[in-house]
Amino acid sequence: MNQKLKKYISAAVGVLVLLLLDQYTKILALRFLKDQPAVVILKGVFELQYLENRGAAFGMMQNQRFFFLIITVVVLGIMVYLYSLTPVTRRYLPLRLCMVFLAAGAAGNFIDRLLRGYVVDFFYFSLIDFPIFNVADIYVTVTFFVLVLLIFFYYKEEDLMIYSRQYRKEHQI
Repeated sequence: MNQKLKKYISAAVGVLVLLLLDQYTKILALRFLKDQPAVVILKGVFELQYLENRGAAFGMMQNQRFFFLIITVVVLGIMVYLYSLTPVTRRYLPLRLCMVFLAAGAAGNFIDRLLRGYVVDFFYFSLIDFPIFNVADIYVTVTFFVLVLLIFFYYKEEDLMIYSRQYRKEHQI
């Protein structure tokens, strides 16, 4: 199997596994948490509490379902394009993994919006009154933080030139 095909298959399998985990946790939340009182894991710190989120992160932009569906398709398209430009080398493995996690997170909440009309959220840190979130949100948030660290402390500017038009033109990509 050639290197490029292997890159796409491993990414697809990674996204699928992460997506299944996200959707499984949401099915559990629907089954055991919906219309139930919160399940306290650590009193005053953390609980499982069902919420139907019809907005974006932290409940912003409520009832903009069509907008979120379109934006997600665009973002996933951009992710596939950037993934296709990313070399299959050890140096770029962290970037490729970040793209897999971002795609899985975006797709997880996309599926909820498409099928249910809302996103199922259920993790709640009551200690800091943090907005209720889900596994897909964790993928996106942690990956964003990791990307910032990678860009500032791991990759050099020339490492990221692979995404520039000039680089692709010079290397006939």
